[in-house]
Amino acid sequence: MHAIPETAERRAALSRDITRRTALDAAAIEAFLRAFYGAARQDPLLGPAFAEVADWEAHIATLARFWSSVALMTGGYHGQPMQAHARLALTPAHFARWLVLFEETARAHFTPEGAEHMLERARRIARSLEMGLIPLPLPARGRPQAPGEQP
Repeated sequence: MHAIPETAERRAALSRDITRRTALDAAAIEAFLRAFYGAARQDPLLGPAFAEVADWEAHIATLARFWSSVALMTGGYHGQPMQAHARLALTPAHFARWLVLFEETARAHFTPEGAEHMLERARRIARSLEMGLIPLPLPARGRPQAPGEQP
């Protein structure tokens, strides 16, 4: 079995198919991002994470490249999201709130198909970032207990 070659033509065909099925395109995604991140910046929990963004237009452009790559398969983003978020001291509450706000905004801005397409990806990305950035508590190591032994 041969791998399907990754070409600009193939990416363009995938993007057209996604747009046809979901009504998502670069302009719709950018408008959504402006609404979503505008709300996130005002959110009591999420807002402080954006306090150090000096050039908001440049940040929106980066986010638009990222989400177009994720949602439309454009391949235009080549950054490192895990590294970009590592210094923010995020908690599980941040990810939960981000997803709630993302869903509310997506459902208000996109067709039902477009919202579901974006939400599936957002949930996967949030889960991946949360797992990569927040260490899981491990049980304390100790001497194994013998059967019937009291702790």
